[in-house]
Amino acid sequence: MIISKNWLNEWIDLSSVSADEILKTLNSIGLEVDGCTKVKIPEKIVIGYVKSKEKHPDADKLNICMVDVGSDSLQIVCGAKNVEAGQFVAVALNGAVMPDGMQIKRAKLRGIESNGMICSSTELGLAKTNDGIMVLDESIGRLELGKELNEYDIFNDVIIEVDITANRGDANSIHGIARELSVALDLPIKERLAYVDGENLPGIGRILSLHTHEKVKSLHMFRAFELMQNPSENLVTKLRLALIECSETHPMRRLCEYATHSTGVIFRMYDFAKISTDEKISIDISVGTHQESILKVDDKILGVAGVYQNKDTMIDESSKLILLEASYADPSVVSEYVGENKDIVKTNELYRSTRSSEPNLALGIDPIFERLSSQNIAKFYAGHQLSATKTEVKTISFTITDINKMIGQDVPKIEIVRILKKLGFDVAFTQESENINVKVPNYRYDIINIHDVCEEIVRIVGIDNIASAPMKFSESNRINDTLKRYKFALNLRKKAAAVGFYESVHYVFDSSDELRKLGFKECKTSIINPINNELNELRPTLVNHLLKSCEKNSKNQKKSIKLFEYGEVFDENANQSMRFGFVVSGLKFEPSLNNGTKVAQVDFMGFASMIQGIVGEFSLVPSSEMGYLSPFEQAKIIKNGDEIGYIGRVSIDVASERDLSKTYVSEIYFDRLANTNIQAQAYSKFPSISRDLSLIIPKDMKFKTIKDSINSLGLNVQFAPSDIYSSDELGDNVSLSIKFTFQDMQKTLEDEEVACLMDKILAKLKDDLNIGIR
Repeated sequence: MIISKNWLNEWIDLSSVSADEILKTLNSIGLEVDGCTKVKIPEKIVIGYVKSKEKHPDADKLNICMVDVGSDSLQIVCGAKNVEAGQFVAVALNGAVMPDGMQIKRAKLRGIESNGMICSSTELGLAKTNDGIMVLDESIGRLELGKELNEYDIFNDVIIEVDITANRGDANSIHGIARELSVALDLPIKERLAYVDGENLPGIGRILSLHTHEKVKSLHMFRAFELMQNPSENLVTKLRLALIECSETHPMRRLCEYATHSTGVIFRMYDFAKISTDEKISIDISVGTHQESILKVDDKILGVAGVYQNKDTMIDESSKLILLEASYADPSVVSEYVGENKDIVKTNELYRSTRSSEPNLALGIDPIFERLSSQNIAKFYAGHQLSATKTEVKTISFTITDINKMIGQDVPKIEIVRILKKLGFDVAFTQESENINVKVPNYRYDIINIHDVCEEIVRIVGIDNIASAPMKFSESNRINDTLKRYKFALNLRKKAAAVGFYESVHYVFDSSDELRKLGFKECKTSIINPINNELNELRPTLVNHLLKSCEKNSKNQKKSIKLFEYGEVFDENANQSMRFGFVVSGLKFEPSLNNGTKVAQVDFMGFASMIQGIVGEFSLVPSSEMGYLSPFEQAKIIKNGDEIGYIGRVSIDVASERDLSKTYVSEIYFDRLANTNIQAQAYSKFPSISRDLSLIIPKDMKFKTIKDSINSLGLNVQFAPSDIYSSDELGDNVSLSIKFTFQDMQKTLEDEEVACLMDKILAKLKDDLNIGIR
């Protein structure tokens, strides 16, 4: 965005503000300055008046001019095509040093003496306004012969390039920048009197009618005029259009681009004759699929608001009756429409619309008609028509405490209100309450919530004016149930690896055929696009994958296989849960020099001990629910009274089918495991005493029955079976040896005390189970 101090002065009085202060202020309020150039015409360049012009006798392209510079008349040879008698021009006197370093001296050009030089804009270090000399007019101020050009504000200016971010379309104009500076510098915006058509002029309704859909999200203002001749441009306008690199050639389009850069309002001009042959046209504004506003006359599309204009309706040099439209389109609507139509040509109108143009349409349209009226070159149609649904006003509520907490510093309520009002917010509050309600101005499309309001206050107060505060490092507690379960599962996986298991990972999908053979129920939720026929169902168990991996390891000459997996399983209703699966197969250890070549096979007790080393102490209850397990070696795993899984040997049929040797599996229901801290318990410092007891019991009696009977005594004793013996002499009975360990917390037990305890145990077994010693 190119601005100049002189141009800004049309909207705000900056005569007492230095260029450095303007730059500093712009940066402080969030309008980053990308570059700054100071325009200063060198000394000894004055205003002259061309009294006469004659052709050079020896050069077709040179003219001999007599130029009045106030104190003298100078003969100057000039090669510009546009030099004419009666012009006020910029004259570089002898001794002047031009911006490019060239010094002006008396010289002879083809034998004719020349005293000075008539200058073009580029020779003075200004933007190019034309292909010849720069002709002066009173738009720069009152012309006085001999007066130096650097005494005029337009030639003693500051050109500033401001980087406008995409969310600040409101600052993408001279008026927008002036509006920002007026708040930061506490200077008033100059009042602009609206141009009013004469009361006796014909109304626009005679040639135009307008029909608008109720859901239109755009604003439109139409004005009509008959152009008798093209408008002329004064020097200041030419310099400013050259400064912003205006590429338009039609005078009316150049005038509109000047007004757009100055006010931010977007314009279009329609050739009335190209729209319709009727004396009156009817414009219909409807809503498209993306809420865009489409302008039509009959079936002919004039354009889409904020996006493009139909080229067939644009004015040209022959246009007479012109319909001028000022418009505003919702930026979100325009952006969505352009996003769906990638082939739309990027124009200045589209650039401004997507960033939000100026919605106060009269602000831009009135100066155009004022310029045409002052030159008396157009006949106007009185009045205008405005179409669109009323734009919704955003209201934001907050408290002073909320704002100051965000800022990190207390800003007085009266100062907050003053800043917001200067920025155009409609503020409602009471002195007694901290609550403030603000209505966002319609040109601030980017203000959405309290954080945006806070940003506005901070940038006007000035970030440098907010005291620094030390950063507080206060880490919040991130420990939650999810983290605890994750850490618990990770700990169990580490324990599994520590006791010799290798972790494996499989898909959550499994083979329905293999699962049916193992006796698992089918999941009611089917997979629409299975990976393949072998992975066509959500797995209800980890066992099948583990057995298949076990089979592959076995075929790769592994003699001792120990695998585990932690993963998801799904029941028949597709309810998800987490499980640990374990499998051991073959030998207890791989044969080696250390282990020997004759290693025993895995067994139930050894496998159960490994699982217990992972999940903690548990008890087993005989079971026969799992059809793929041996009915003689399977059990439910009970911990703290809850069933947490099962363990057992794979049946001989299943093992043979999969070419597996002796194999055991276990599944632990992870969701049923309690993640509790281990409580340290006191232990006895006194020696223990052991006793062995051999009992004659029936072959069909379970050790659990004996265990329950002994535990009912409530003795502080540990016991476990150590041997079992059977013979023909015993018949239907067996001899079960049980090892008892006695230990007291307070003292060393005497033999008599241990003997008394053993007698109690024998008496209890005799009374409850009718069994005794061998």
